[in-house]
Amino acid sequence: MNDLQSILNTVDNFVWGPPLLILLVGTGIYFTFRLGLLQFRYLPTALAMLFSKKESSKQGDVSSFAALCTALSATIGTGNIVGVATAIKLGGPGALFWMWLAALFGMATKYAECLLAVKYRKVDANGQMIGGPMYYLQDGVGSKFLAILFAVFALLVACFGIGTFPQVNAILDASEISFGLPRVLSATMLTLLVAFVTLGGIKSIAKVAGKIVPAMAIFYVFACLWVIIVNADQLIAAIQLVLVSAFSSSAATGGFLGASIMLAIQSGIARGVFSNESGLGSAPMAAAAAKTDSCVRQGLISMTGTFFDTIIICTMTGLALILTDAWQSDLAGAAMTTHAFAVGLDAETLGPLLVSTGLIFFAFTTILGWNYYGERCVVFLLGTKAVLPYKMIFVALVASGAFLQLDIIWIIADIVNGLMAVPNLVGLLALRHIVAEETKLYFNQLAKSTKAQAIA
Repeated sequence: MNDLQSILNTVDNFVWGPPLLILLVGTGIYFTFRLGLLQFRYLPTALAMLFSKKESSKQGDVSSFAALCTALSATIGTGNIVGVATAIKLGGPGALFWMWLAALFGMATKYAECLLAVKYRKVDANGQMIGGPMYYLQDGVGSKFLAILFAVFALLVACFGIGTFPQVNAILDASEISFGLPRVLSATMLTLLVAFVTLGGIKSIAKVAGKIVPAMAIFYVFACLWVIIVNADQLIAAIQLVLVSAFSSSAATGGFLGASIMLAIQSGIARGVFSNESGLGSAPMAAAAAKTDSCVRQGLISMTGTFFDTIIICTMTGLALILTDAWQSDLAGAAMTTHAFAVGLDAETLGPLLVSTGLIFFAFTTILGWNYYGERCVVFLLGTKAVLPYKMIFVALVASGAFLQLDIIWIIADIVNGLMAVPNLVGLLALRHIVAEETKLYFNQLAKSTKAQAIA
């Protein structure tokens, strides 16, 4: 068993190693310059579209905002708390800089994949919108093989990876440690909640996500801001440390020697991509359900997800860890973030409660988001008749997650999660001309419309 785990760890390190990270970031760099720095020029426009109540069409299942919240429910998760701590522990404060860089380029990738999801979406037998990498790989690229490959990988991640076991254990651990709830009771309550929400389909998931995601994100950001404000006198020094550490072979302070530049780059980019999922192909499945008649408009709205997830929330966590020197402690993961809040707020009890509450809500919505992604893959592979059996199996996996310690399954899930990106990135690069043409057409029409209104 140990030999198998060792082999899988080697494969996992290879999958999430330099080749995939270069492909992921390289795709983002390509679209950034091909689209004329679109994510920088049009971020204010995208944010305005996001908070606009006007829907451009009745075609779709949920609002653009709800579709984004569904995607964010899957991406804003334990990675924002645990992943950032892991990256900074491995690569030093400089890892946060590389996380920012990956996110800024990743916004262009997220824009491209969500644009294609809306362009190639269809209506299933139940009258719901379906779309995502499997459809633009099948109908745009013309490769049924790559489409099936992506759907299988994504389904495995939903059932045995990000969507179930790690999230269930995070919720149960937090409930037990901070609130003293027995694991069986927490598991029962969690299973019933997941069943109740997911059986209602995308509209039910989007409704819950639309309420919980903004609320929990604001709650967590304010908690981090509290730590930052309390330690505001050290903020400039912390930012300087991030920038210096990103390009030096060791941290600027003496407590963390030997963190190479390459380790900072690799850990920062890998954890950043793992958190915001730009290029992995998950968010397009939620974007395809949006009520919109413009694939470009939805692409712009969807790219704000990476901005919120990494540029805002991961940054807040990172700064809290650096300002409180928690990153130099012997702690790791959620324990390191908990320690940062306890030190930063000078409150031994409040710190753990804030982190635990954040973990519980983040993990719960991640389960909901990935349940929907798995459902879309099942519809593609087996048709709408397989949706109910899938949901029953998914709920059963959530229930069983309370009693399983399957390290090997988690490693396999991490591998499959990385492999999801490969067919998706192939599709994005193959359809790059479509992305560029749609973008040019949309903004030309927008310019003409604005000019006509000015004349009138």
